[in-house]
Amino acid sequence: MESAKPSAPFPSSALQKVAAEAAARQRKEATHPEPHRRQLPLKVGTRASPLALVQTRAFLTVLTRFCPVLRDMGAFQEHQISTTGDQVQNRKLAEIGGKGLFAKEIHEALLDGRIDFAVHSLKDLETTLPPGLVLACTLKREDARDVLILGPGCGEPDPADPYSVLPQGALVGCASVRRQAQMLHVRPDLKFGLLRGNVQTRLDKLAARQCDATLLAYAGLRRLGMEDRADVILDPTIMVPAAGQGIVGVTVRESDVELRELLSAIEDYEARAVATAERALLAELDGSCRTPIGGYARLIPVVAGGAPELHLTGLVAREDGSFLLKRSISGAPADAARLGRDLGRSLRADSPADIFVEEK
Repeated sequence: MESAKPSAPFPSSALQKVAAEAAARQRKEATHPEPHRRQLPLKVGTRASPLALVQTRAFLTVLTRFCPVLRDMGAFQEHQISTTGDQVQNRKLAEIGGKGLFAKEIHEALLDGRIDFAVHSLKDLETTLPPGLVLACTLKREDARDVLILGPGCGEPDPADPYSVLPQGALVGCASVRRQAQMLHVRPDLKFGLLRGNVQTRLDKLAARQCDATLLAYAGLRRLGMEDRADVILDPTIMVPAAGQGIVGVTVRESDVELRELLSAIEDYEARAVATAERALLAELDGSCRTPIGGYARLIPVVAGGAPELHLTGLVAREDGSFLLKRSISGAPADAARLGRDLGRSLRADSPADIFVEEK
């Protein structure tokens, strides 16, 4: 989807000024180092998975494209950090502490100064960041849809009935309760088994017939150049994506005003608006990794050439698919946070209370 309004980067002269000042400091520090003064290169924290590295390097390419002098002076240094979410692959995230485990060690490194900023898949970030950290930048959203990857025992895809491709009682490898609940609501005969790991790991397990099908984010496949592996692309009206899916977010220390200003140069207006709405929805529902929640926002032009309207869809369900509630709301992009909160309150009010109760 094309942005209804393009990003509004800092003027190139402002970026050039930031880079020139950084270069001048670097020359000065080489001969007269100042105590406690941060030196180049700036350290960029990231998970070590192939997809995370592709996203991080794409982000740095975007940043240095606006200011080539930053690239030429080697201003950035990649730091790969292993997270608990990556290390523990044989248990559900809810059992080991939630999706924030994909960022915990990275944010610890950011808070204690071992790195200067960090690049994440936004859907992996907790809705409330640790004190002292902020979401400084969101990049243009990739395709947010989910996709089915099929094993050899599946039929031919039917666009009008995408789940009919799966045989009766098929085993779907999946680690997402959101995806599982939405599929079971339509196909209660399906069975689900835990399948975690990076994209290639999941595809390898499918090829080894550990399951009949699996689901992945289309954004990840596209970024890895593997979009041809998507057998069935699921429309958001059929499978509501996760909040933040397809968006890359960058976190920094709240006090680092200089770096926050630099990152604002590549902020994408549309990504920030939809991410704000989706994350506000998630925060209002306050769901855990055991709570199937979907959130997907778009900016839609009301009339050609006119101001866009933000359209947000939210979903709450039971893990077994026995309950599913989906609603939408629309309004001005400037009201993104309020729209997310309002929709979240509406969904919570009409959902069984036990859905939101944390298991002990």
